[in-house]
Amino acid sequence: MGQLLNLVTPLHQRTPRDYLARMNDEKVVCMARAKEYGPDYWDGHRRYGYGGYRYIPGHWTTVAEGLIKRYELCNSSSLLDVGCGKGYLLYELKKILPGLTVAGFDISRHGLAEASPEIRSSIFFHSVKDPFPYDEQTFDLVISLGCLHNLRLPELQSALSEIQRVGGNGYVVVESYRNEQEQFNLQCWALTAESFLDPDEWLWMYQNCGYLGDYEFIYFE
Repeated sequence: MGQLLNLVTPLHQRTPRDYLARMNDEKVVCMARAKEYGPDYWDGHRRYGYGGYRYIPGHWTTVAEGLIKRYELCNSSSLLDVGCGKGYLLYELKKILPGLTVAGFDISRHGLAEASPEIRSSIFFHSVKDPFPYDEQTFDLVISLGCLHNLRLPELQSALSEIQRVGGNGYVVVESYRNEQEQFNLQCWALTAESFLDPDEWLWMYQNCGYLGDYEFIYFE
């Protein structure tokens, strides 16, 4: 196995969350809308998802710099983002390393259409549930931030195996919990998650799927 990292958690901790309000706000209806991954999920009311997911200069800079340092990325490197959404992290990486070859895919056509023009041609519609359209070891690094917990366990097995197959290195970020309070908060807040696992269960899943890369857990404290 790889190492436990701490690249995305500082961004996650900046956002205040009212967990009980989310649970009491017709959550079943909101979950169904969120899982369409359309305009409401990205740019509609907060009850359906992000509540307006826009590019903020500098927001992803520390994560991009952390990835570059950790994996010694350079202008001749290549990177795939699994579940790239609007591709803001890819855009930030390209700003720092203009020669970096990037690719990404997502199931949200709205998210893809809202990507920065500079990287829009590098991202495409594809489901993480399906085999990735790449040969073995195509990329120096494959990342997936906030996507894999939206899969059921059989789908997770396939996705993790594919991440390992097409990348020389891997880095995945998922939602998790360390105690009952965090489990409750996660279950209140999550709209699209299908797999609710604690860190030991995630590590078991990684090992049994042959995933050898790095990882990070997002907690709802």
